[in-house]
Amino acid sequence: MKKVVLQILAFHLVVFAIFSIASCGSTQQAFEKARPQMPFDAIIVPGVPFDTAWSDIMRMRVLWSYHLYNRGLAKNIIFTGSAVYTPYIESRIMAEYAKKLGIPEENIFTEERAEHSTENIFYSYYMAKDLGFTNIAVATDPFQSKMVKSFARSKKLDVAYVPAIFDTLHTYYSETNITIDPTWAEVDDFVALPEREGFWKRFAGTMGKNLKYQPSEITDASMKYNQ
Repeated sequence: MKKVVLQILAFHLVVFAIFSIASCGSTQQAFEKARPQMPFDAIIVPGVPFDTAWSDIMRMRVLWSYHLYNRGLAKNIIFTGSAVYTPYIESRIMAEYAKKLGIPEENIFTEERAEHSTENIFYSYYMAKDLGFTNIAVATDPFQSKMVKSFARSKKLDVAYVPAIFDTLHTYYSETNITIDPTWAEVDDFVALPEREGFWKRFAGTMGKNLKYQPSEITDASMKYNQ
């Protein structure tokens, strides 16, 4: 399982690095485009597999969400992600890091069903609406922002995008590193996604073609709103 996680993260890191080098200007432009809508009622932060410590990608996403909250540009944060490739609920792990950084618990929410990026956005959007949030943004890396935009448009999700600005993260948080107790996020009887779904079904999920829940089901009592 650890090998699978490392392969997934390595792939994302390579694409992430290539994209970030080519998109420094465009991320700043995206930020400036979204500025008139700030502060956001909530930002959606998609999850990343967790093994024993946060990866560079998870660290980036959590620190970016912290930066937006700490600067008063976002009022609440919805971390989203189930236990997909490891027996840890990704959204809970990220929430724990966020709390360690100092974000108040009452401003942190977790969506715990999503297993693909498209589901991260879809489920969290309707969860945010159910919580009374109307001004919503997706806050993640530039690569993932690009990936989910067309899906969000096709589903008529009214969200803004504030992809991470790497120069900002490096300037303020290059030395920031924290640890958490992941016990609360660990699930029993875990089965990784590749063992539950074949390649084509997973690919369809990545493309947002087999959403397991619709808006009326997303806001039920089984959703996790607060820690």
